[in-house]
Amino acid sequence: MTRSGHPAAAAAGVAVLAILVAPFLALAFATRWAGFHLAPGDGGAVAVSLGLSLVSLGLIALAGTPLAYWLARRQGRGGGVIDALVLLPFLTPPLAMGILLAALYGPYGPAGQLLERLGLVLTNSAPAFVAAQIYGAMPYYVVAARAAFAAVPADYEEIALTLGKSPWAVFWRVSLPLARLGLAAGLATAWVRALGEFGIVLIIAYFPQGMPVKLWVDLQDSGLGAVFPLLWVFLLVAMPLPLALGIFTRRRYA
Repeated sequence: MTRSGHPAAAAAGVAVLAILVAPFLALAFATRWAGFHLAPGDGGAVAVSLGLSLVSLGLIALAGTPLAYWLARRQGRGGGVIDALVLLPFLTPPLAMGILLAALYGPYGPAGQLLERLGLVLTNSAPAFVAAQIYGAMPYYVVAARAAFAAVPADYEEIALTLGKSPWAVFWRVSLPLARLGLAAGLATAWVRALGEFGIVLIIAYFPQGMPVKLWVDLQDSGLGAVFPLLWVFLLVAMPLPLALGIFTRRRYA
């Protein structure tokens, strides 16, 4: 038997791969390339999604990285409870999470009323769009980043501490560089999740319309064929980063 595995397993694997790739091939054949163009408003939706997703990704990295590191290194009781709290938004359906956020940050929610007095509206606004993306994508990054930090041998950090390095210096010079591939994978996943978040955005940030909501609007107004150009833009924007990172990681550890 070769390294490719059992012939039956290989055949089953090829069949499953064909099923997974089939929708993308169907999109290529179904797209009307003659007169290919975006619908009115699609360009603005692309700009909204790209610009605000970059803001969300930066905030996710800033807030999620220390949380993930703390989760990977913490010891003691209550670990299961903390893990459950981290996974809670991860496991909550997007529409349900949108309703929860509307109850909290909406115009009649306790946090929403307080923030509105401070001039920050978290309903149908750019900040609301960013908040929706953060709640939708942050858990994916934290889970991946925690695994990346947990894979860094604690002995390396302890050795650096015995050499007189501060905990902050150890984090920046030892832990972060050794976990960089896992962190990059987490950010790539968070990027796709933030760009594609629909359920939460639909509830609390329908406006400004990003690509997922605009795809829905185009589908309702003009039918399936009308959404293909914007769908292609979405795929070309969202997919290259995680795909390239996956190929690079595989070659790195092959």
